[in-house]
Amino acid sequence: MVNPNIQGKRYPRSAAYLVGREKIREFARATFASEESIDMAAAKAAGHSDLVAPPTFPIVLQEFGLKLVIGDPEAGLDFSRVVHGEQKFVFQRPIVAGDLLTSELSIASVKSLGGNHMVVFDTEIFDENQALVCTAISTLVVRGEDA
Repeated sequence: MVNPNIQGKRYPRSAAYLVGREKIREFARATFASEESIDMAAAKAAGHSDLVAPPTFPIVLQEFGLKLVIGDPEAGLDFSRVVHGEQKFVFQRPIVAGDLLTSELSIASVKSLGGNHMVVFDTEIFDENQALVCTAISTLVVRGEDA
């Protein structure tokens, strides 16, 4: 059972993650993203300094915080009972190759609904100047014991 008292909890900031061109290309190919994520000429033609990460790329950084929550005994989150409910990304600017990013996850809300728990995670992603680049917002449904 998810501990509702974790609402508002912030987890430690991740180590720095250098966004590499090949990582962007791999992710782009796997998600059928635009040429701006694969071809440097297309990225430059669109006005970017380097390859642009696909819009769902921030999930890579959100994973660092989710691992902390899953390993947190206080949270009581049984990942074997988790179903992904919703995902949203709010960008301040695009992520490009060469960005050095960190992420910090917080528990925005924990709600019980029909024996299940809805847990909303906000992950803020910062560049090396501590400027906010993106916020990844995930809702996970943790199925109850009878579900």
